[in-house]
Amino acid sequence: MPLRVPVLAALALLTLLGYFQFPGHTYLQSDTLIYVPILEHLKDPSVLAGDIVATKPHVSYTIYDEVTLALQRFTGLDFQWVLEGQQLLFRFLGACGLFLIVSALGLSPRMALLVTGALELGATIGGPAVLSIEYEPVPRGFAVPLILLAVGLLAHRQYLAAGFATGAALLYHPPTVLPLLAAIAVLVILPSGERKQRLAMLWPVGVAFVLLLVAARLQTGVSERQILFGHIDTALERLQRFRGAYNWVSLWPAHWFAQYAILAAVAVCAMARLGRELREPVGVPLVAMPIYGLLAIPASYVVLETMRWSLMPQLQPARAALFFTVFTLLLAAVAGVKAATRGAIAEAVLWFVPVFLIPANARVWPDLSEPMLARRAVIVLVLAALAAAAAWSGTRRHGWTAWCAALVLPFFLIPGWGGLQNYPELHSAELDELSAWARSGTARDSVFLFPEAGRGLQPSVFRARALRAVYVDWKSGGQVNLLKDFAEEWWRRWQETMQDGAKVDFALYSRLGIDYVVVRAEQRLEGRAAEYTNSAYAAYRVGPRQ
Repeated sequence: MPLRVPVLAALALLTLLGYFQFPGHTYLQSDTLIYVPILEHLKDPSVLAGDIVATKPHVSYTIYDEVTLALQRFTGLDFQWVLEGQQLLFRFLGACGLFLIVSALGLSPRMALLVTGALELGATIGGPAVLSIEYEPVPRGFAVPLILLAVGLLAHRQYLAAGFATGAALLYHPPTVLPLLAAIAVLVILPSGERKQRLAMLWPVGVAFVLLLVAARLQTGVSERQILFGHIDTALERLQRFRGAYNWVSLWPAHWFAQYAILAAVAVCAMARLGRELREPVGVPLVAMPIYGLLAIPASYVVLETMRWSLMPQLQPARAALFFTVFTLLLAAVAGVKAATRGAIAEAVLWFVPVFLIPANARVWPDLSEPMLARRAVIVLVLAALAAAAAWSGTRRHGWTAWCAALVLPFFLIPGWGGLQNYPELHSAELDELSAWARSGTARDSVFLFPEAGRGLQPSVFRARALRAVYVDWKSGGQVNLLKDFAEEWWRRWQETMQDGAKVDFALYSRLGIDYVVVRAEQRLEGRAAEYTNSAYAAYRVGPRQ
């Protein structure tokens, strides 16, 4: 295989650029706001014992928690270091997988690195709200790179190794692996002289599946089992549509359907242009997985919105569109390189436009009336032209300059001159100070409420930093897709204390078992002494001092 030391060094550089520069990485910004409290409670059941997020974990069907807890105990490091260390490793493996896929399509190592670098810019998949490169160290963020590695190994006929990578991905996030399993099934069924070698992929996957079932049975800390074969009733459907609209295809904005239609045209044209390069075995996943991802969108509508199968909000089938987007961009980039090497520079630029437009804008049709989006459109054209020039000059003596520029500049131009920040500024010194006070100055079983937070994520950050229970918050509502009893409890709590226009009511809070209320500093409560204040927050004890 072509993974030699210089290539591995270049892939490590691309991984570091993607991790620290663009698209970047986060912690306690999105789904780790749920996973970290669960991990803290699994590590020590006395921590967050009164918090419904921590005490109703949904990690039965993943080894994410077991591996992370084991690494934490072995190293003695806190969860942030353990999770981010895994994240960096898996993102590197994903880069290796992309390189292997592209090199199997006949590109030189230099050109394969060029395409890999473009794909390492990430992509936001609109509609199902998923990322090709997760910013946070979460199970899907570990599984997707393993899937890319599996496809890359498969492309080079390393079938057994591909099976192990697939099995590892299955152990981390089973729903994400389904498109690859479908591609493997097609590859095994097709007549081939390699049938025996291809069948070898199946036994590591089978072993992983058995391990997953055993781990689910032995999962500790489970207080509510996920209902896999049930029916979503009207009340739960209404709640899931309210809190998890991304799962319901009928609620997606119309422009995302236009986006998928355009990308489908790009995919078909790229497949036609590459032709024989999409031969077995690499061609099977590069064709089957995008088709699966595209068909998953109408299939999700049928099984969720028509059949109302309770497994579907957990499985989130429409998120398979991730592979449709990623492999469409991969095929377009390869077609662009091949066009440039033939001297068809204009055609190459056109192929590279969507490759850079998705990371820079998410949508393939930018609104040029907005100055910043117009600027990003210019950046996309510049990067597409630069990539085409790098591909054209790749075999020439002085081609290294253009190649290095095309490889590195996108990581700086898109967030720099393009002003793109993939995630908002959520953390603050004041929130950290509040969390530190609560962690050291309040009882371990204290329950907090942020009645003015609305859909803000600050209460979730507080829970993970302070290790104190939060009565209800918007982020935890995402669990309504997974746990029915939790959904009912969360909705009751939200209606009681967080509905629009709800007023601070200490008598109500006392009956609900809430110990502290936190409001913005400018909304300090008259006639009541705060237990803690800083420039942004004021915390009040609900009951009398003890």
